[in-house]
Amino acid sequence: MEDRDYIEYQKNKNLEYESLCRRCGACCGIKDGDPCEELVAEADGVHYRCRIYETRLGPRKTVSGKEFTCVELRVILNKSWAGHPECAYVKALNGLPSGE
Repeated sequence: MEDRDYIEYQKNKNLEYESLCRRCGACCGIKDGDPCEELVAEADGVHYRCRIYETRLGPRKTVSGKEFTCVELRVILNKSWAGHPECAYVKALNGLPSGE
């Protein structure tokens, strides 16, 4: 596979991975009660979004002031974050439908 093809493949895989997200907020701490200070609720009160998504990676704080490092979920999903049953990434990892 040529470099250009590989870069395109990686880009498509990333888009595919990102499309799994159902914006439940679990990975950003909403289910733990101390979410990232950049997480905001959508008008429906069920879905969430990151206020700074494109530049989110790196040092951040939770609402209570706890410091953490925001990383791409795929980096920690099998390592340090067990996930939450509602998370579409966790469902996909376990071979379950992610739902809408």
